[in-house]
Amino acid sequence: MLSFLLKLRTRARDLFRLSDAHTMLIWSVIVGIAGAFATVLFREGIAHLQILFTGSEGSFVAMARRLPWHTRIWLPAAGGFVAGCCLLIAKRSSPGNGGKPMHTDYVEAVAIGDGVMPVGKSIWRSVSSLFTIASGGSIGREGSMVQLAALAASLIGRWVHFDQQRLRLLVACGAAAGITSAYNAPIAGAFFVTEIVLGAIVMESFGPIVVSSVVANITMREFAGYKPPYEMPVFPPVTGVEVLLFVALGLLCGVLAPRFLSLLDVAKAGFGRLKLPLPAKLALGGFVCGVLSIWTPEVWGNGYSVVNSLLHSPWTWTALATVLVFKLVATAATVGSGAVGGVFTPTLFMGAVIGCLFGLGMHALWPHGTSAPFAYAMVGMGAFLAGATQAPLMAILMIFEMTLSYQVVLPLMLSCVVAYFVARATGTKSMYEITLHRNREEAERLRLRATQMRELIRPADTVVRADASVQEMTRVFLEYPVKYLYVTDENGRFLGAVALADITGDLLQKRDTTHKHACDYLKPSFDVLTPDMPLAVALQHFMSFQGERLPVIESAQHPALAGVVYKTSLLDAYQRMTPER
Repeated sequence: MLSFLLKLRTRARDLFRLSDAHTMLIWSVIVGIAGAFATVLFREGIAHLQILFTGSEGSFVAMARRLPWHTRIWLPAAGGFVAGCCLLIAKRSSPGNGGKPMHTDYVEAVAIGDGVMPVGKSIWRSVSSLFTIASGGSIGREGSMVQLAALAASLIGRWVHFDQQRLRLLVACGAAAGITSAYNAPIAGAFFVTEIVLGAIVMESFGPIVVSSVVANITMREFAGYKPPYEMPVFPPVTGVEVLLFVALGLLCGVLAPRFLSLLDVAKAGFGRLKLPLPAKLALGGFVCGVLSIWTPEVWGNGYSVVNSLLHSPWTWTALATVLVFKLVATAATVGSGAVGGVFTPTLFMGAVIGCLFGLGMHALWPHGTSAPFAYAMVGMGAFLAGATQAPLMAILMIFEMTLSYQVVLPLMLSCVVAYFVARATGTKSMYEITLHRNREEAERLRLRATQMRELIRPADTVVRADASVQEMTRVFLEYPVKYLYVTDENGRFLGAVALADITGDLLQKRDTTHKHACDYLKPSFDVLTPDMPLAVALQHFMSFQGERLPVIESAQHPALAGVVYKTSLLDAYQRMTPER
């Protein structure tokens, strides 16, 4: 069967004269459809579990309000326990790929892996996520949706025997399809994958990703009842000095977003120290969420209904502050316990509430010069997301696609860009570890581009005076496996070098060397480096030199020998400066 498919693919490509790029576009269409169906499958799974647990589906906040207080406590705890049992099964599934580790996370599978995702482990983790979400856990559903869409793409690519590079691209297409299906944002879905997962926008990869994203969006619109998660109101026009308030909102979100991620890490560390089995930890996280829901049912679920309420209804600052604190604790407990899900949607929730609180405060101080609080909530969603993901372009496009308003563009761009730079300057956290890894690599490359030879200088041990005898030079050559000795005068000024080949030539020919000294073998025009010489210039010197090291002098006017630079050190620095292709 597989050989037949391979022959069919080859004949079709030859018949229609399709290039690899054209073939990739066709498969991206298939992956877009598959990603949409995977997302719908997960969504339907949540709905059926909701009906099983409570007899109805829909908003988790409304579901929590209908339940008695004791059910609000035990249901998330029971769902967490079952989710933990599923995770134990997942840990025993798919140990590897022919001895190589498989990356369950789609970001790792694309960025540092080979695109192969374990089937059993991924499915059991998705089932675990279903129970956590359907029982009221405070975590996003989009993470598992994207994971399933990427898994579908990985299976399709392996089925048709794609090579590693194209398989990784196909998984990236699946991830874009999943993001699009979850948020109804095809452009932002494509930029999410290119900006965060791939780390660069290259047309060879961006084209198929856009196609997959758009096809997924079109496919989702064919399903009855599908609607965007957020119902955005019309954004009011912002003019004059009020624009500066959105800059201040960006500053606030840029400071708080990394702290939000740090809190989640603290919660994970705290649960990790508990001597409890995994199902008990997830049950404890669900229990905390359930107890909080007695007073504030808004902590249940991923917060879609709460954000929509913020955007269309007036809230008091006390209600907003209460929901913010309780939701923060509930999310930390759910994520910290080890539950599988996304923090993308909770991040949007935090941004909306913080933005709305900021808008209420500004409106109280300046009632006739500020927009309604919902405008700050909309921009706060993007700014907080930009600070948490360190992907401002994706955040801008996502909120713009949700609003489809040009009025939002200016304040949104300002807030997102400011939040991004503040988050990078004040925090070392990002929602995606691969983003931090790329940031560290880029910072190292920038540092190395400015590297001068003074940072690579090592002591020059093979130095002799101009009056050194052949016997003395022979002793140094025997002690150090080098081709050249460096000759200096009594003041340490570099005079040149003595070649091993010249000394051994005289010794092998049995010439009289009794009265010969280093100055008799001196090569005065020997190539040298200086401490302030850039890395790239020094590399050119080494390319025209066959040895392993070059001497470094202080300057042409003051040629004191400062040391040597080894070719291996230079090449190592240059390799770290050059990004992998």
